[in-house]
Amino acid sequence: MKQVSFLMTVVLVMLLISCTPTRKKEYASFDEYPVPNGDLTEMEYTVHSTTFSLWAPTADEVRLMLFDSGHEGHAYQTVPMEPADDGTWKATVEKNLLGKFYTFNVKINDKWQGDTPGINAKAVGINGKRAAIIDMRMTDPEGWNTEVKPAFKSPADVVIYEMHHRDLSVHFSSGIKNKGKFIALTERGTKTPDSLSTTGLDHLIDLGITHVHLLPSFDYASIDESKLKDKKYNWGYDPLNYNVPEGSYATDPFTPSSRIREFKKMVMALHKAGIRVIMDVVYNHVNDLGSSNFERTAPGYFFRKKKDGSWANGSACGNETASERPMMRKYMIESVLYWMKEYHVDGFRFDLMGIHDIETMNEIRKAVNAVDPSIIIYGEGWAAEAPQLPADSLAMKANTQRMPGIAAFSDEMRDGLRGPFNNNHKGAFLAGIPGGEQSIKFGIVGAVKHPQVHLDSVNYTKIAWAGEPTQMISYVSCHDDMCLVDRLQASVPGITPKQLVLLDKLAQTAVFTSQGIPFIYAGEEIMRDKKGVHNSFESPDSINAIDWRLKALHADVFAYYKGLIALRKAHPAFRMGKAEMVRKHLEFLPVDGSNVIAFRVKGHANGDACQDLIVILNARTQMTKVTVPAAKYTVFCKDGFVSVDGSLGTLYGPEVYVAPQTALIMGSY
Repeated sequence: MKQVSFLMTVVLVMLLISCTPTRKKEYASFDEYPVPNGDLTEMEYTVHSTTFSLWAPTADEVRLMLFDSGHEGHAYQTVPMEPADDGTWKATVEKNLLGKFYTFNVKINDKWQGDTPGINAKAVGINGKRAAIIDMRMTDPEGWNTEVKPAFKSPADVVIYEMHHRDLSVHFSSGIKNKGKFIALTERGTKTPDSLSTTGLDHLIDLGITHVHLLPSFDYASIDESKLKDKKYNWGYDPLNYNVPEGSYATDPFTPSSRIREFKKMVMALHKAGIRVIMDVVYNHVNDLGSSNFERTAPGYFFRKKKDGSWANGSACGNETASERPMMRKYMIESVLYWMKEYHVDGFRFDLMGIHDIETMNEIRKAVNAVDPSIIIYGEGWAAEAPQLPADSLAMKANTQRMPGIAAFSDEMRDGLRGPFNNNHKGAFLAGIPGGEQSIKFGIVGAVKHPQVHLDSVNYTKIAWAGEPTQMISYVSCHDDMCLVDRLQASVPGITPKQLVLLDKLAQTAVFTSQGIPFIYAGEEIMRDKKGVHNSFESPDSINAIDWRLKALHADVFAYYKGLIALRKAHPAFRMGKAEMVRKHLEFLPVDGSNVIAFRVKGHANGDACQDLIVILNARTQMTKVTVPAAKYTVFCKDGFVSVDGSLGTLYGPEVYVAPQTALIMGSY
């Protein structure tokens, strides 16, 4: 009897093993991992059934767990998944699962990796730990499928406004009801408490920008969405779920559809206002490698290692992703296309783009062009540490010419104007310190080759890295590092309030008359500061929030920024868009000494009404005389004021005088 009992036990065990789907396959290298032909959708819902899929090519076993709640309780059902030949595991549940939540758990080498919502969750519960089963079409606002994007002709026409959701709306002076939320940008008619100034969306419309650049708005890890009254702040460069909007910017982060619907409402409102939307994407690293969704599905695959076996850290955040591997490349392409198609996003700014490989960035551009060529793509053409790929294969600034249709930030122009990134207290052109002129000229021509730009005197580079001027982002400050007001106060000894305003205006005149794509940081147009904080990524609202009362206090500064944007739009000579046109029409004029830059854009460039447009940037503390072609000039910018209609008067060559620390812009007809 004992022998029979033993045999029955063996049979039962074997039956149990045979009922548990397993696949034990060894690969010699990551190159051998199979890549699915279809897309990476992990959950497909219908009212009758839901199909789940997860790419886990080295798994012994994969389980699907179903939950009633997005954050509480245990799984009410565990479903074994079946392996397929392309490295994926699949399961179908034949019932209506709408409103339920799920996770996957992958077993590799007899070790369960831990719950994950998958690498491609499209909806999640609170804090992004469990994926949600929803009908995405139920998240569409009324009119979503027929909404029309703002007109777009050329990337040369773009004016970018970089903003953080909390910064823009959280201050009491914003007059915005939904402070710190996506839908803050849907509110119209918002004003400061004294009703002197418009805020929020109406402010953006009045300013005249064409694109809003949203700091990370995908689901990130550092904010506890269940404790929003704690008011913890972060920029969001700590990715958790790349394809879901961030819950702390939703009015109800516990309800998965809320963040999705409200993000769409925001995009729709901006589009109706004539403003396109750019997303800041952070595919170069994750918040925590060990617990990341990538690592819990295919350990080691999505990240690079150093030769000694330690994790590479080109992001300075503990890891760097491996964009050159087929599945990571496929993931990035699909993610970008998803935000375009599902959320109608109009552009992407790649954080630390230099970590990614050139081929991946070009494949992204190609895939985007097939859907909508008007999508703008740009990024940081550098890394925090040297990535683990050859320099000539990386999407670094120096390789921009090999990435047509992709732009990079010009730190040459930025630091030529205000001083080096690594020393807040060292000034440059704006501080009256010689030596930054060639770097600024490099930015004025849009980082393209130009016979009058001496590359051996340009900071950080000795090559003209842009093939076209629209491959360069022209800026003097952004969210990272000190904002412009703080930097001027730190780097110009004894600066007076009047000088602060003058130099702020002068800096942005260089940006907006550059042939690159102009970019400003939210609040600069009203002299926003951050109390001198260099890296405010987790500083409180008291540091980061925009105080809208500054708009009335600095009405002249706002009018100047608005005027520069309008002037750029009115004169196509400032946005030629083609390197050959820049070389043909843009000419630097001779000046005596340093800290003055003068140039003209001649010959009715790009169909401009003006025969010549003259721009003179005078960073000196004294009046400066400059020789210009003999002509009668209509003045568009003078003594810290801008007038698009030329009401600032008339000047005559061959000599003009420019007031201290100001710009002069004039045109001849």
